[in-house]
Formats: sequence, structure tokens, C-alpha cells
Amino acid sequence: MKKLISIVIPVYNEEKNIPLMYKKIKEVMGNLPDYDSEIIFVDDGSIDGSAKILNELSGQDHQFKYLEFSRNFGKEIAISAGLHHSQGDAVIMIDGDLQHPVELIPEFVKKWETGSEVVVGVRSYENYGGPVKRFCSRLFYALINLISEVKLMPNSTDFRLLDKKVVLEFNRLTERARMTRGLIAWLGFKREFIFFQANTRTGGRAAYTSLKRMKLALSAIISQSLFPLRLAGYLGLVITFFSGCLGLFMLVERFIINDIFSMNFSGPAILAVIILFMVGIILICLGLIALYIGNIQREVSNRPMYILRKKRNLD
Repeated sequence: MKKLISIVIPVYNEEKNIPLMYKKIKEVMGNLPDYDSEIIFVDDGSIDGSAKILNELSGQDHQFKYLEFSRNFGKEIAISAGLHHSQGDAVIMIDGDLQHPVELIPEFVKKWETGSEVVVGVRSYENYGGPVKRFCSRLFYALINLISEVKLMPNSTDFRLLDKKVVLEFNRLTERARMTRGLIAWLGFKREFIFFQANTRTGGRAAYTSLKRMKLALSAIISQSLFPLRLAGYLGLVITFFSGCLGLFMLVERFIINDIFSMNFSGPAILAVIILFMVGIILICLGLIALYIGNIQREVSNRPMYILRKKRNLD
């Protein structure tokens, strides 16, 4: 039997791009005769004619499938819904605005067939918006890789292939606020990268605004690392250490060695250091509370304790 390739495409107000996207995918998959395919469009609550076009296309092609949300839930949820409903031996995720080169799909499949379980598309910075957008992207990846327990390839995209075993493990994750590429990185598995230069958008306007990117970045930082939660505790340790050393020096210099260094610390200055020391103690207490909240967050996320790549001679 031929292996089945599922192609998941989240769309939001892409009525001009959907027919072109569908045509290109059919052409590319037609050049892979050794594989069957299913095309899964996920309509993320579009308010243009996207739903009508998707409905018409699904009536013409049994390989064409689509899900329609009751409202806009966001791209990350749309991707997850597509993965939940995919049947393929491998699943390829690709944006519906034609900026991800559909022509690269055979390369993704080739790397998968040679043993890669996750194949990630990495976008070139050359045509990635303006200098501000490129700077923010670099800053985000530098920050997330500094504080996160898993590392993300800078400028990696949602254009990627997942082996079926990876999809099954991904579908076990229950987070509501999610960054798909971060969760896939957490899963692990053997991965390779394909570097590409994005195409120019052919029609419509980008639905993924700067505000949505900021929300996604914040969600990723919170979900992938407990460092922000522990930050108060770390800050409290630093403040307590330095204010404690300074306060001890001030007290010894004034009351034990009788101001031998002529520092002339005033009463208000000593009081200010004592207050700073107490603030440090309070922040340490908040940090301890944060450790318990972090444990609650891990339990509520309900991620599996471990991920198996394969099993042998086990029931």
C-alpha cells in the first residue's frame, strides 16, 4: 500500500489564495506517484468567502477535507485541529498564503524517508519584513533559548513535516495556550532542517498581526519556561545578599569600630538599607511561592512524563 501524506493548511480570510494553494499542492503531489495524499484545510473563522470556496472544493475532490471553526480561535489551535484529524503516515503543515514554497514538499518527504521524524522549514532573514521585525525575531529566539528547557532553531517556521508517531504524541498534549513549534521541540525526536526563502504574498493581507505575534511570544515564554515565575525569587536573593552585606558593614563601621573609616552613615541611610533587606526577604518568599505555583502549572499542563520513539518485545 502507498504511504499517506496529510497536508494541514490553516487559513483565515484567504479566499484569493485557497484555489491557488490547492492547485499547487495537487501539482506537487502528482509528482509523487508513490504516495497517496489528503489535503486538510482548517478555516479559522474566516469572514470572507473562504468557507464557500472550501465547501465547493471539498465536493469536487475526495482527497480534499476541511474543518470550519465557529469563530476565530487562532492559528495555533487551527494547526492542532488539523493534526487531530489527520490520518497520514506523515503530516506536513504549511501556511495558506503561499509564502511557504509548496515545491519543497518532495524534499521534506525525502528527508522523512531517510529517517528524520521531524523536518523543520527555516526561513531566511533576507526577506523577513523590515529591520524592526527581524530584530524582534532575533531577540525572541535569543531570549527563549536562554531561559527555556528546550531550544528552538532561530527563524524556524510552522512549515514542517511530522512523522505519525510525533503527531500521536503531539495530540496527547493538552495545553490551551500553545506555541506549536515549541511543543514539537519539547517532544524531541530526530530532526533535520530545510532552509528556504519565503515567497511574496500573492493576495489578501496578512492576518497574523504584530499584536498576535507579541501574544504568541509571551505565551511561548510562559509555557516553555518557569524562569519568569522564579524571577522574583532570584531578584530577592541578589537584593538580600548585597543589602545584607552593606547593612552589616554599616553597623560594624558605625557601632563597633567607632566610625574609623569616617563613612558617617546617617540613621536614615541605615534604615533604607534595612528596608531594602526586608524587600529582598519578601521577594525570596514570593520566589518560594512561585516554586509551588510552577509545580501546579506542570500538573495542569498534563504533559506526558516521557516520550517513547519505539518499543520492542513489549505488549
